[in-house]
Amino acid sequence: MRALICGISGQDGSYLAELLLGKGYEVWGSSRDAQGTGFLNLKKLGIYDKVRLVSMVPEDFRSVLVALNRSEPDEVYYLAGQSSVGLSFEQPAETIQSIALGTLNVLEACRMLNPSPKIYHAGSSECFGDTGRLSANESTPFHPQSPYAVAKSSAFWLVDNYRNAYDMYACTGILFNHESPLRPKRFVTQKIVSTASRIANGSNEVLELGRMDISRDWGWAPEYVEAMWLMLQTDNPEDYVIATGETNTLEQFVSAAFAYFNLDYKEHVKQNDAFIRPSELLYSVGDPSKAKEKLGWGARFDMQAVIANMIKGGIDDKG
Repeated sequence: MRALICGISGQDGSYLAELLLGKGYEVWGSSRDAQGTGFLNLKKLGIYDKVRLVSMVPEDFRSVLVALNRSEPDEVYYLAGQSSVGLSFEQPAETIQSIALGTLNVLEACRMLNPSPKIYHAGSSECFGDTGRLSANESTPFHPQSPYAVAKSSAFWLVDNYRNAYDMYACTGILFNHESPLRPKRFVTQKIVSTASRIANGSNEVLELGRMDISRDWGWAPEYVEAMWLMLQTDNPEDYVIATGETNTLEQFVSAAFAYFNLDYKEHVKQNDAFIRPSELLYSVGDPSKAKEKLGWGARFDMQAVIANMIKGGIDDKG
């Protein structure tokens, strides 16, 4: 089996590459500049020399088609695109183009191939918006509240349209928040764990955050890429919510991260209104019942375990 991972340099792409290599796949990975990208995550996992790399600009249809023709994949995992909700408010056009137009180009290019590869599209829980303390499942209506969520919602419906219109094997994994030691430092979970670690090692800095009353469903990224692969192994393509089914506030996440180092977070954290987004989801939790029933997938790590794993993975200035 041969797979093309679009966006292989990111957290999910790197863990997915590791998983597929372990299953005997020939793994190809795309980046906008395969020659200039450092691929630090692949190197951290010790698999950089085991994957084949190709340059691909998702917004450029010809670039996508060339990458697909070179790799000739049986499976395509589209994980590329601007991935930060916060940054999407600052760069809405780039966010929507890289996600929605990128997804469209991949779908259209795959449709032209014979045979057409199976396609996994990385969806997002952000599409649901605030679910009002209800668990979101595959039937929950979308109410996107950020440019990122709007883009992901558009991409979801593109996948749905191509699946129905052209009988393509294409599906979306609607993933809730999932973390790991490979998370970029701009993500709040990485920021929290990194800062707590430095303070425990003697730093006098103060951790500044926005709202701490927001609730999120946090899982462990290496588990979530297993679900991606499982979705493409079924007889019929379907969309799945991937989540732990539990939610915690950001304050609870902060408290647990500092408690790991025997620190009281209240002595080291303050709120900064500059980090409050124009619109913010207060409550987010997923219902993974369908994935458990049809894929046999279930999250094994809760928030406490995720935090411990991030810290043990070396989330500090060295990482």
